[in-house]
Amino acid sequence: MQSYFNQMAGAMSNVSPEQMQRMKDMFNALNQLIEMREAGQDTTAAFDQFMQQYGDFFPDNPQNLDELLEHMAEQMAAMQNMLNSMTPEQRAQLQGLSNQLLEDMDLRWQVERLSANLQNAFPQAGWGRRPYNFSGQDPLGFAQAANLMNELGDMDQLENLLTSAASPGALADVDIDKARDLLGDDGARSLQRLAELAKMLEEAGLIEQREGRYELTPRGMRKIGANALDDLFSRLAKDKMGKHEVDPSGVGHERAYETKAYEFGDPFNLNIERTVRNALQRTGGGTPVRLSPDDFEVERTETMTRSSTVLMLDLSLSMPMRDNFLAAKKVAMALHSLISTQFPRDFLGIVGFSKVARELKPQQLPEVSWDFVYGTNMQHGFLLARRMLARQTGTKQIIMITDGEPTAHIQPNGEVFFNYPPVSETVEATLTEVARCTREGVRINTFMLDANSYLKHFVEKLTQMNRGRAFFTTPETLGDYVLVDFIEQKRAMRHGRTA
Repeated sequence: MQSYFNQMAGAMSNVSPEQMQRMKDMFNALNQLIEMREAGQDTTAAFDQFMQQYGDFFPDNPQNLDELLEHMAEQMAAMQNMLNSMTPEQRAQLQGLSNQLLEDMDLRWQVERLSANLQNAFPQAGWGRRPYNFSGQDPLGFAQAANLMNELGDMDQLENLLTSAASPGALADVDIDKARDLLGDDGARSLQRLAELAKMLEEAGLIEQREGRYELTPRGMRKIGANALDDLFSRLAKDKMGKHEVDPSGVGHERAYETKAYEFGDPFNLNIERTVRNALQRTGGGTPVRLSPDDFEVERTETMTRSSTVLMLDLSLSMPMRDNFLAAKKVAMALHSLISTQFPRDFLGIVGFSKVARELKPQQLPEVSWDFVYGTNMQHGFLLARRMLARQTGTKQIIMITDGEPTAHIQPNGEVFFNYPPVSETVEATLTEVARCTREGVRINTFMLDANSYLKHFVEKLTQMNRGRAFFTTPETLGDYVLVDFIEQKRAMRHGRTA
């Protein structure tokens, strides 16, 4: 670096006044070209004239103004970043050389004007990249160092792109050739396949771009839920579905595809075919067909009871640490798909809880993740679930999927209290909310993914107070328990049985 400084100083001392003036003229002409470009004017002829006059300053022989400016912006950004990575002593030396070169006020103004124009034209060139700390014994020439800064800057941009999980659609904009240079053939091929996959999903109507990012469409949401539901049901034993089959009937909305003789008080869902057949059998045929009240036959309907469910999903850090989160999330999506397709009159609300609880919309499920905080605030979760169910009708229940005991609660002042292991204040606050749910007729069914002694003891108190049910399960069998239990409860409600 010192040798390069010395060479620069010697070169600057040999610059003639004519050479200095020509350099200033070149900068002025280049700035005028950039300003024409920013104003939307055609610069083709002006660029050709510029290259004829000053082409010796640009040995790379750019073919148009954009190519020239892009190259200059990259070089200037690399130089700026190399300056950021120098020691204070090196920066002081380089600043001294710059001051010598730019003693001419007109030249200084033209250079600063060019720098501002290039930054405005190419704001993404990497002007503010982070400094790099270098060490080692092998020297680099100044030009080599500038190229290295460019390469490191490209790596930074690619890293930022790949770690931006919120905008996977940007993968389609990756420069595959540059990615191949930085990552190799396999990495570039993977990026290209991801971009192609995003395009295929968009063309299939499963995702769409909104404000620069891909989001699931309603069709995509239904597809994921249906796949989760099919996958869980495919693993169930055939005899698990439909045991306890009974067939009473009553006043309801769903056709049972059976008929009965009309009795006073029955809904007048007349079955025309059977009614006419009864009249013909009674009269022996012929027209006109004369009906009597005894001929009337009506459709039977199954007694239907609307149910309202809130699924409480544990989002605390212990869920992924114990490999429980993905199974719980999959069950949530499958339950949403089941209710929305098979029981559209039912209500399903979703509450995620960790240190605090929050309501989740079904469309958020595919992207929802665990919270990087400690705390399992069941009390807040029950509070939100109870308020959601208060606006609903029919049989009300809470399905809670968790792997931990209550370790957090909301204090009277609104602050969150957390302690592990659980303290009596948290347990009592949670059970107080359970008691409120019980008084309002809300049943709480708990699916425990980690049956430790703390959780067992708490759930025993919960079920004793609420008369709900508790299931000790694993990630592998969670879906079987939740979905089969939900369907069995629907059948019990439909047929008027008490679970």
